[in-house]
Amino acid sequence: MDVAAFLVNATRGGLGNLAAYLAAHVLLCLLPAFYIAGAMTALIPKESVTRFLGRDTRRAVSYPAAALAGGLLAVCSCTIVPLFAGIYKKGAGIGPAITFLFFAPAANILALVYTGSVLGVDLALARLFLSLAFGIGIGLIMALSFRADDAAHDAATSQMFAAQSDKGMSRTALIFLLTWVALLLVGTLKLDIFTGSHFYVNLPLARAQEFQALLDRLVPFDAGKGEEGVSLQGVLLILLLAAIGLASWRGFERIHDGFSAWTRAAIGLIGVTLLVAAMNMQATPAGLRVGFTGKFFGVLFALAVLFEIGRVYLTEDELRDWLWESWRFVKQIFPLLVVGVFLVGVIRVLIRPEWIESLAGSNTLLGNLTGVGFGVFMYFPTLVEVPIAQLFLSLGMHRGPLLAYLMADPELSLQSILILSAIIGKLKTWTYVVWVALFSTMAGLIYGAWVDGMSLGLVAIYLGLFLTLLTLALWLVSQRNHQQDDKQAQTL
Repeated sequence: MDVAAFLVNATRGGLGNLAAYLAAHVLLCLLPAFYIAGAMTALIPKESVTRFLGRDTRRAVSYPAAALAGGLLAVCSCTIVPLFAGIYKKGAGIGPAITFLFFAPAANILALVYTGSVLGVDLALARLFLSLAFGIGIGLIMALSFRADDAAHDAATSQMFAAQSDKGMSRTALIFLLTWVALLLVGTLKLDIFTGSHFYVNLPLARAQEFQALLDRLVPFDAGKGEEGVSLQGVLLILLLAAIGLASWRGFERIHDGFSAWTRAAIGLIGVTLLVAAMNMQATPAGLRVGFTGKFFGVLFALAVLFEIGRVYLTEDELRDWLWESWRFVKQIFPLLVVGVFLVGVIRVLIRPEWIESLAGSNTLLGNLTGVGFGVFMYFPTLVEVPIAQLFLSLGMHRGPLLAYLMADPELSLQSILILSAIIGKLKTWTYVVWVALFSTMAGLIYGAWVDGMSLGLVAIYLGLFLTLLTLALWLVSQRNHQQDDKQAQTL
């Protein structure tokens, strides 16, 4: 392959990956996450967040609460970042926030069930327990390592939200937030009650199949490689997404000046687009077959509830604050997401399947690091990593590196790293990346040793030793921090 052909192929892979991602995963997954994050920032008092996730909350409460909250959300690394940004901006400690960030995509309920059904219960249990132990461990490390920054951040958020009520979360705000969460869950849960179509409408669109065949040729499509392609519905959704972006730029950028026709257009387009995304559209010889799924009716009901709450119960100031904060997250995160998803598509073109067996065919340090590397550069949306893991097994990957991949892929996608650095800074981000890579590698080595015949008791001993060393390291860091505090107190 000459250079020109390679560049064309790489560009095609990047654009194809971006188009597939925008069409299939942004609207019912990422878009609700932005508005949830905006609601957290604008409508929830700081005390309601810090009560469970604050830096001064007892660790026995904050870290399990963060893991539990994350475990209930079936989201990928890109979707969890806006939610992480929302709770962090509202005053959550860096430690509990990181645990939430780690655990949600790595070991949510749906991911565990799917892993168990496809790859085996043993791998699902290993993914659960190791993600829980390591997610809390990484959160504690981050909290101790950046204790001074965390204290400064807490003080800044207290000043930023000082004007908000300290009476706790209002019932209206809670219902509004939970409705958005319900919409997110309905959009992401792959259950028959949501994905199945209850009735169909046939639209007589000429040449629908021809257009779909053209899309299949233009956009890479190979389920075995995780390439999803783009459907006619996907093209429509991308166009609607572009329309949302234009209307939001005109309607939300100056939202504090008041609601305009652009504001109402943006809100209307968001509702229509979410409903279209919840449908099931297929090109047929007769035209376009539109299936009205359980997901469609769930989204419709959620939108009706949200509209009624916004119309009757939220003040105009609350609506403006919510829309502005949501739009601010979009501006901060979405451009980096686009760049990251494009680069991942380009990198996928470079990775050869034959590398898997040669580099990750045995439970070695290199093999597990290779699994982590695949997780970074071969990002797949939530749950798609499971069938890809099955593909890796068929290509000769050892189950140890496979677990390392399953723990790293939801956490360390290239685009999530770029976005996270914009939220918490490069130093914190790369510290987090290093620790996740280390823990994922250790998880793979420990589980792989058991697969290779090591007794469960001996595996437990090795895991216990690792956790003991981790605990000792955390204690030493804590002691050093206390000594620094004592010196500062004596100086004063």
